[in-house]
Amino acid sequence: MTDKFTVRHYETIGSTNDEAWRLAREGAPHGLVIHADEQTAGRGRFSRSWFSPPGNLYMSIVLRPDMPPARMSELSFVAAIAVADTVAALLPKRLRPHLKWPNDVLVEGAKISGILLESDADIAILGIGLNVLEAPKSGAYQTTTIAANGGLASVDSARDILLARLAAGLGLWRRDGFAAVRDAWLVWSYPIGETIRVNASGAAREGKFAGLDETGALLLETEAGIERHVTGDVALRG
Repeated sequence: MTDKFTVRHYETIGSTNDEAWRLAREGAPHGLVIHADEQTAGRGRFSRSWFSPPGNLYMSIVLRPDMPPARMSELSFVAAIAVADTVAALLPKRLRPHLKWPNDVLVEGAKISGILLESDADIAILGIGLNVLEAPKSGAYQTTTIAANGGLASVDSARDILLARLAAGLGLWRRDGFAAVRDAWLVWSYPIGETIRVNASGAAREGKFAGLDETGALLLETEAGIERHVTGDVALRG
């Protein structure tokens, strides 16, 4: 299967993910990209609103990867790697993006991208937002942009680089499975043994990062043994 992308551009839209779902249910093919200059109802994980003014990249991709539904969640890691690769290509070489489980992309500790994966049966909609010129003001976490870190990119050039990196990641996933994706994800993440804190279900658990299991769940080494986390927010200790 070859991943070829066709971009459909909108100046303003409510949500690129919503439009991608509408078109997918009408039979839109694998690789259709909904790209908007601005979203008026953008959303992220846990139904959080996503700040979407002009100047950033907002796109959603219709994927029909011919994989079992149980494996669709792996696409979140494929996307995170593609975004990290793209950010690294756009920033000065002295700066290196960092992945925070499961799919946050950070630069100097500040969030630069958001990824939202939604799936149903054999269809997945992959929403990606990348801060090129504008960053939301958030009390919950720091944010940043490509421009603020000395990077040079137009929104369209960032999109094209990202789609090329995503095509490469999808090829790796199909060819070598999630184990290869997991190894690639770990290259951009905190090292094994790093002390982290996982906030899940209102409780904080601290331990050493022990990698990801075969499904992408986070493994936390504690005094009581290895814990497996499938949801939660991660922070470095300190």
